[in-house]
Amino acid sequence: MDIRAKLRLSPAFCTLLVLCGIQAASAAQPNPDATRGELLYAKHCFACHGKRIHWREKRLITDWKSLHSEVRRWQSIAGLGWSEQDIADVARYLNTLHYRYPAPD
Repeated sequence: MDIRAKLRLSPAFCTLLVLCGIQAASAAQPNPDATRGELLYAKHCFACHGKRIHWREKRLITDWKSLHSEVRRWQSIAGLGWSEQDIADVARYLNTLHYRYPAPD
């Protein structure tokens, strides 16, 4: 019997195919636990502001206030029309992920 026939008949192979399909489907779904800030950043900012922008040497962000101001500035430049809550959510997401500055509640 050739390898194709063995693979076709193997229950383990069928199980592997099902698991791969489930994994591929779950990877395509948005993260249900994502914060609004994370979703906004992923949709509108990440294409230009990948991970490297937050680690450059000449960092413009030095505290919570400057982080919040930069988020406000760039959403304005991009013409996104975010609310103050959207700006705060994205700033809070970035602060949690990269900066860890003391932030107001």
